[in-house]
Amino acid sequence: MIEPHDQAANVEQDVDQVADFDQFFAEQAEPRRGLPLRLFGKVYTLPSSLPALYMLQLHRVMHSARPEDMRRLLASLFGPEAVDEWAEAGMSDRQLAIVLMWATANVADPGSLSMEQAAAEYDKREAAKGKARRPATAPSRKNRPRPKGKRASSGRR
Repeated sequence: MIEPHDQAANVEQDVDQVADFDQFFAEQAEPRRGLPLRLFGKVYTLPSSLPALYMLQLHRVMHSARPEDMRRLLASLFGPEAVDEWAEAGMSDRQLAIVLMWATANVADPGSLSMEQAAAEYDKREAAKGKARRPATAPSRKNRPRPKGKRASSGRR
């Protein structure tokens, strides 16, 4: 690590000896526009690559229950007001997870994950945790057909 007093001495060094990451990254950059998406009537454009802040926050969010950590993570992709706007619109935790999964995949590789695939992947993960969402086609407990006759556990045999 360079100490502050050493920086003054380094400024006097020949400029050709400085590792210029600004120039390097400018030469490496491929101009690409991020994918747009519409959510609750507003159009957002994803960044063309995952921001460093997102990658740092992602690790923190995985080990945190603090809403502020999630807010920072989402702000790096969608802007600082997005979370509040979505919460006011009534976004569910499932919807939030699907949007986040879709966005992360499509920033890294545009077109790699559809909304349907993100939803299916979310439901699969939740099922593995025991929080599976009931399929829309399954009859509810109230509407489920009842078997005829006495139940085996009724005490009579």
